[in-house]
Order: sequence, then structure tokens, then C-alpha cells
Amino acid sequence: MDKTTALAIAAEAGDEIASRLEFLYELDQLKTVLRQSMLADGSRQENSAEHSWHLAMTAMTLAPLADEPIDVERAIKILLVHDIVEIDAGDVFIYDDAQRAAAEAAEQEAADRIFGLLPAEQGGEFRALWDEYEDRSTPEGRFAYACDRLQPLLLNVAIGGGSWRRHGVTADRVKAINGAIDDGLSQVWAVAERCIDQAVVDGQLLPPPTA
Repeated sequence: MDKTTALAIAAEAGDEIASRLEFLYELDQLKTVLRQSMLADGSRQENSAEHSWHLAMTAMTLAPLADEPIDVERAIKILLVHDIVEIDAGDVFIYDDAQRAAAEAAEQEAADRIFGLLPAEQGGEFRALWDEYEDRSTPEGRFAYACDRLQPLLLNVAIGGGSWRRHGVTADRVKAINGAIDDGLSQVWAVAERCIDQAVVDGQLLPPPTA
């Protein structure tokens, strides 16, 4: 038996089951999307599904430090759906402004397609969570985004610069991009800033360009 046969069997039981199982099969592809970040032991690149799980755990762990009262369960849901669009659009390097701008339309189309696999009510719920992350319009959205900026920073620090060194990223760019941590986890941002400064001292991150 294969996936097609399994979905055909599910379809005999009705669309309510079949559409959800099709969505779950679609999610499996997120495990194949490689990110720029390496694992903390430097052994290989992280994939987007691993990243989403790690962020869910980050949210659970750092929730007591959130700057605003948050619904932790909702923040976790946001983080579990926030990168699903990468199944179609791929991972975009956060420091590549041109690539990020070009990816916006592709990500919107991906959200329409992938969340559209689900029954309308549930698909709409998941899409709303994704929009909440993108817009940072709620305390949970801001907290989730702060977690998403923190996790790759920690991985880069763990392996001596990681993608920062590979791509020649400078400290001012790292602070500008990751300053969003301050919007949801200001205590943690103070620590992250010190780590960024120390990475420059250690030669793991380029200093800001001189005028």
C-alpha cells in the first residue's frame, strides 16, 4: 500500500477524515526543508520541522519571562504552524533582505494552498495563527516571534558563529534583525546582546563596518 491508497481508503470514510490525513502527509515534507542553522553540536543542518518543535519547547520554557501576559498554548500553536509555508516556499535566510522580500508572495500562496487542504473552519484557524505570527499583532505573536529570533542565535553562538561566519554577517545586522527579541523577551534580549558582543570579541562575528 502507498499514500495514495491510504488516502483513497480514508476518502471512503468521508472528507472530514481524508482532508485531515492529506494535510498530515503534506506536513511530512517540512522534515526535508533544511535551514541555515546547524545543530548545536555542529554535526548537520537543522530542518524546519525540528526547528518548529524546538521553538514550541522554547516557548514553554521561556513563558515565565514573557514581557506581556500570554496564552502559552496559543503561542505554541503559532510556532508549530509558522514555518509550514516553507514546504512550498523554502527556507529564507533571515539576513538576505532581497530574498525575504521576494518570498513574501510565495509564502502567502503557500499558506492559501496548504491550510486550504483542511476543512474550512480548521484551515481558517491555522491560517489565522500563521497571520498572527506574521503580523505580530498580539502578545502571543510578539512572544512567538521573539522565540523564533532567539533560537537560531543560540545555535550560532554554540558553534562559533555558524551561519553568521559563513555569510559574512556583521554584528549590527545581527542586532537589527534579532532586536525583535526585545519586544517579547526583554530580559533574554539583554543576555543575547552580550553574547553577540562577545562573539565579536572572539572573532566569531564581524564587527559593524566602519564609516
